[in-house]
Amino acid sequence: MITKISGKLLATSEEAVTIDVPPFEYEVLVGDYTRRQLQAQINQDIRLHTLDYIDGNAQGGRLTPRLIGFQTLPERQFFDLFCSVDGVGVKKALRAMVRPVHELAVLIEQQDAKQLSGLPGIGPATSERIIAKLRRKMPRFALMVARDEVEATIEAGPGVVGDTFDALLALGHSEADARQLIDDALETGKKFKDTEALLTAIYQKRG
Repeated sequence: MITKISGKLLATSEEAVTIDVPPFEYEVLVGDYTRRQLQAQINQDIRLHTLDYIDGNAQGGRLTPRLIGFQTLPERQFFDLFCSVDGVGVKKALRAMVRPVHELAVLIEQQDAKQLSGLPGIGPATSERIIAKLRRKMPRFALMVARDEVEATIEAGPGVVGDTFDALLALGHSEADARQLIDDALETGKKFKDTEALLTAIYQKRG
């Protein structure tokens, strides 16, 4: 399984990007929001976290391996969960990725079926299934207030934000309070290599 790809971004199309990784060029499927973020980076080096899957069916006689790309690891983890909902799947999930992951997570967490059903390919029945299955798994994704803030923490130490959120819940904070405390700490622009560093900053700020 290919989990990460790095190379020069050659082109973007409606559903995919082309990345030069000599001696190969790879076509990587991306959601619409990711495609828009990457359009300004043509001819620049980029890195995408990836999932692979087999497109097609055996009965049709044609099975094609595909790569799906994400700018951050949490985005890939969210997509994996999203695809697990009955009636969604890879293609429908990709079509629905027209907004940042943290916004989608907030819609699910707040059980906003109306806005979810307005996403491409997601109707009322599917939105209800998404909420029922995923809403309790969304708090850590709802913390992704901006990509640069996520990278400032997660690239330095995987899972820092999510682990800190879990730690605050264990310390007796509500989900809303925990999210606000982390948001306030991230707004300082500092980098936190681990959960202990982020918790220290949170309580110093409160003091």
